[in-house]
Amino acid sequence: GAQGIGRAFVQALLGKGAKVALLDGNSEARQERKAALDEQFEEQRTVFIQCDVTDQEQLKGAFKKVIEHFGRLDIVVNNAGVNNEKDWESTIQINLTSVIRGTYLGLEYMRKGNGGDGGVIINISSLAGLMPAAFQPVYCATKHGVIGFTRSIAVTANMENYGVRLNTICPGFVNTPILQSIDKEENMGQYYSYKDEIKNMMQFYGVMDPSIIAEGLITIIEDDTLNGEVMKITASQGIHFQQYGQTPFTSSKR
Repeated sequence: GAQGIGRAFVQALLGKGAKVALLDGNSEARQERKAALDEQFEEQRTVFIQCDVTDQEQLKGAFKKVIEHFGRLDIVVNNAGVNNEKDWESTIQINLTSVIRGTYLGLEYMRKGNGGDGGVIINISSLAGLMPAAFQPVYCATKHGVIGFTRSIAVTANMENYGVRLNTICPGFVNTPILQSIDKEENMGQYYSYKDEIKNMMQFYGVMDPSIIAEGLITIIEDDTLNGEVMKITASQGIHFQQYGQTPFTSSKR
C-alpha cells in the first residue's frame, strides 16, 4: 500500500472518507508515506503495518491488528505483486498464494455466518491473467490463477450467503516500480534478453497512471451489484468488464 497502485488506492479510499490500514514490506517507503498522509488527512485514519505477505503468521497478525485498531473490517484489497521469472517460486507465493490467504482471512472476519457484517474483497490481477504474456510465463500463470480463484470463491460466497462480494481488477501496463523489473536480469532470468520486446509492447498498448486503477476500485466498492466480475482497465478502452458465457451449474444452498 505504500507505493504503486496500492498508493493510489489509499489516496482514493481516504478521499472517500474511509479509514485505511496499509500493509507493506518496504519500511522506508511505509514511513515516508505515513508522514505524507498524516499531513493531508487525520492521523488516526491510517495505520501502517509492516508485513511480508508470504509469511502466514505475519499476515494473520496484520489482519488481527486492523480489527484491534479500527474495530471492524469492510474492504480487503489483495494487491501485492512482483515480476520475477528467475525466482519463480517467490512470484507464485506473492502473486497467488498470498492473495488466496488474504481472501480467506478477509472472509473469516467479514462473512455473515461467522459473525461479520459482510463486505467486499478486490483481488488485483492483470491483463496477463486473460491472455498469454510472452517472456513472463510464471507471472502470467499467477494472474490467471487470481482470476480463477476469485471468480470461483465469488460463486461460493453467493451460494452460501456470505454477504461478501469478490471481484478482480485486471490492469494493463501501469506506471509503477514493477515496470523497472523488466530491465533487471535478477528478475527476468532466462528472458532478460527479451526486455526490449516487452518495452515495445508497453509502448504499443500504452502505460497508465495508477489513479485510473483507483477509479476502478472505487467503482467496485460502491456498486453492490458487482460480484465475480473481472474489470479490465486499459489505456485505449479505460474501465470495462470481461464478458463471459453462462456461469456453470451451481446447486442451491444446502
